[in-house]
Amino acid sequence: MARLSTTTDVFNAIAEPQRRAILELLTEGELSVNEIAASLDLNQPQASKHLRVLHEVELVEVRQEGRQRIYQLQSESLKPIHDWVGQFEALWNTRFDQLDAYLQSLQTGETTHEQRKPADGTSI
Repeated sequence: MARLSTTTDVFNAIAEPQRRAILELLTEGELSVNEIAASLDLNQPQASKHLRVLHEVELVEVRQEGRQRIYQLQSESLKPIHDWVGQFEALWNTRFDQLDAYLQSLQTGETTHEQRKPADGTSI
């Protein structure tokens, strides 16, 4: 099955680690392309290429400020990812509840075993 273009699908766009790093940087506020490039040790054309992809899938918004392009995160565009991950929430909650119950049963078992030890501390 052919993969969708990175510029038409949010999932494909964020599959690239540098793009995820850019999104993480933008959670702290607006940044210019040069600030992003410097923070991620990229050259400016590389950063611009990644930002163009993120802009095309509407994960970032860009505005011109003098000669600089300033980028801002569009977090509402992450909703499809949030919704997709959300379907696994019930599964993980169930598994964590099962793990908690198991750990509690182990603890209860250890406490019961300790209570059966003779007063002199020797094992049974």
